[in-house]
Amino acid sequence: MDKDVLEVFVLSLPSKLGHERVAMSTAASVAKLMGFSEDRIEDLKTAVAEACINSIEHGNRMDESLKVGIILSMTATTLEIRVCDQGSGLGAKTPPPDIDSKMGGEENPRGMGKFLIQALMDEVEWINSQPTGGCARLVIHLKKPDGE
Repeated sequence: MDKDVLEVFVLSLPSKLGHERVAMSTAASVAKLMGFSEDRIEDLKTAVAEACINSIEHGNRMDESLKVGIILSMTATTLEIRVCDQGSGLGAKTPPPDIDSKMGGEENPRGMGKFLIQALMDEVEWINSQPTGGCARLVIHLKKPDGE
């Protein structure tokens, strides 16, 4: 384990929609303890929920016998969240959504998860570790007010 890591929290959730709320609220609680602003906590909650939903729907293909693992690692200034599935994973090469087409009803409004995650987090990485599944690695940095 990285010597800078202060705390690690591990969750194992069934692949059932709705359970992403457990990961979302846990991540929010950890971020609040670290001193993140409410706006950044809301960003984090959205990104974690989207990553979990992707793991449930695309990685584990809604198979409730498969788990979604969430590992939250905090340092003094960074929170890293890994959301891992046991399935085939969500490929790293997803074309960016055409927002205008989605808003205009020309395209399915779904398919915005990876785009949202990337827009809300400071660092994002998709790791395909077949045959054991895939992981989304989300990182958010605590930005201290000037002078601290």
